[in-house]
Amino acid sequence: MLFRSKKNHDAASGDPGKDAGKDVKLELERGAPLEEAAPTPRAKGAPELEQATYQSGPAEPETHEDIPSHLISLGQSMGMRVVRLKDYVFTQEVKDLIDRDYALKYQVLPLAREDGKLVVALRDPHNFQAIDDLENIYSDFRIEQVIADPADVGDAIERYYRNDALLVGQLMEDARKADEIRQAEEVDAEAEITGTSLSPEDAEDAGRIKQLVDLILANAYKERASDIHFESYENEFRVRFRIDGVCHDRESPGKSLKNAVVSRLKLMAGMDLAEYRIPQDGRIALRVGDKNLDFRVSFLPAFGGGSSLVLRLLESSSVMRGLEEIGFMTDNIEIFNELIRKPNGIILLTGPTGSGKTTTLYSAVSVLNNVDTKIITIENPVEYQIEGINQMQVNDDIGLGFAQGLRTILRQAPDVILVGEIRDKETAEIAVTAALTGHLVFSTLHTNDAPGATTRLIEMGVAPYMVCSSLQAVIAQRLVRRICKECREAYPATAVEIMEFGKDPEMFRDVMLYRGRGCDYCSHTGYRGRTAVHEIMVMTDEIRDMVMDRRPAEVIRVLAREQGMRTLREDGWEKVRLGVTTTTEVLRITQGDAA
Repeated sequence: MLFRSKKNHDAASGDPGKDAGKDVKLELERGAPLEEAAPTPRAKGAPELEQATYQSGPAEPETHEDIPSHLISLGQSMGMRVVRLKDYVFTQEVKDLIDRDYALKYQVLPLAREDGKLVVALRDPHNFQAIDDLENIYSDFRIEQVIADPADVGDAIERYYRNDALLVGQLMEDARKADEIRQAEEVDAEAEITGTSLSPEDAEDAGRIKQLVDLILANAYKERASDIHFESYENEFRVRFRIDGVCHDRESPGKSLKNAVVSRLKLMAGMDLAEYRIPQDGRIALRVGDKNLDFRVSFLPAFGGGSSLVLRLLESSSVMRGLEEIGFMTDNIEIFNELIRKPNGIILLTGPTGSGKTTTLYSAVSVLNNVDTKIITIENPVEYQIEGINQMQVNDDIGLGFAQGLRTILRQAPDVILVGEIRDKETAEIAVTAALTGHLVFSTLHTNDAPGATTRLIEMGVAPYMVCSSLQAVIAQRLVRRICKECREAYPATAVEIMEFGKDPEMFRDVMLYRGRGCDYCSHTGYRGRTAVHEIMVMTDEIRDMVMDRRPAEVIRVLAREQGMRTLREDGWEKVRLGVTTTTEVLRITQGDAA
């Protein structure tokens, strides 16, 4: 057994707390702290056992110098001993003491099995119902609850039960060589270029690296990550998942394996393994369970020999969605449906990278995709293939850019054209010409809000009269995180929150808003999934007059609001009132938006 307990009778101590509490001395095998991915071998000559003493009942401060005082107080008040997770070696044997589903449901971490007792720490020490349920489920054991830092307990549960850190750690340990790491890119490159077979040792190494990479990608999919970041530095190899728009650190294979992992990913993506000087793009197809996953891969060399390799998970189910699923309010859906059914003109979507513009564009063209409508797209790159639509990908290496591709598309007599992005004068003018000659054109533009799109086109060199004649509407879009439906709770709105949205606190004095308390379903973030907020500016005669006069975006914005345009922040406020998202989220993504 990894953990053994024995009674420690200290006759010299006159402390009644010790007598009442019966000190317990844990004898632990020397091993890695919980923060590490896997146990490290004991150093040669090191003692076999390491001892650390804890009390049940009152705890002496000098015995717990590095334990926060509030935990000591909590242990005293609850009559439980206080422990440090870093003193425990977490192995597969320990992990198997509690079933994964129960560990995640009750947020409980097993620490040891001692003399018929199952020692556990809870993320919420006051969750007595969890202890009662565990005693019923594991009736062969007597459950002993101990106090540990709740944050450490939660991190450990996420790491070892949700993310399979023990398996990842074992794979990483197996992949390391006793003497030195064989560089995987050399092995793979030789096999790829010369066609020679690998030695049994090299084949085993390559298999372990493959299993490790596949596991990381599978975990990213299970956690709903949209992007996976592999970042190589001189003394560090970092892995991060972007979940609901926010990056989270995940277990790293370690710097000694960074070359092997990056090379494996480059090989899977069809990139040049030997080229580390220039950026490269590729795609990876991977099957996880019964699901076929597609990743868009981007490799970026960094100064000092480092690199950034980012995988974007592409799921067709995430883009083929209805407008309500995207986040359009009912009145905006009516406006949008009317716009996309116009026979000609340009409809622009604006927003930063990662704001869901592609999803909204694909949803629009999917609505129009039928046998009597010819639709052609030009994209960089084509992220999702849609049946019934002709899609063309930009290829700068052969001189096929947006402008050149758009000229060719016009000779194909389409009804609807989707241009991935308007980024220069030439593309803008051709798109405007297409709209003026009877085509409905969808495209994107990088501006902060909807009114700014008109001035941006003029700054590109498009004549104001052509902007007025062709532009039908501009839609600004941002993504906000949704409140977790499993732990959503109401609370009274504060005056500060209400004033941030330009509202009168007296009018909303009794309004209840919502937030996520944090639970297992949302990984204790309070959020799960994302939705969009919108700002739709329809071109009216009055707005066109302002554009012709080259009026600034701020002036156009005032007029558009007077005519009924709801700003991003105002649209976000509506979703806050409905309990879809929080004030914090809306304010975060609309910092430049006036209340």
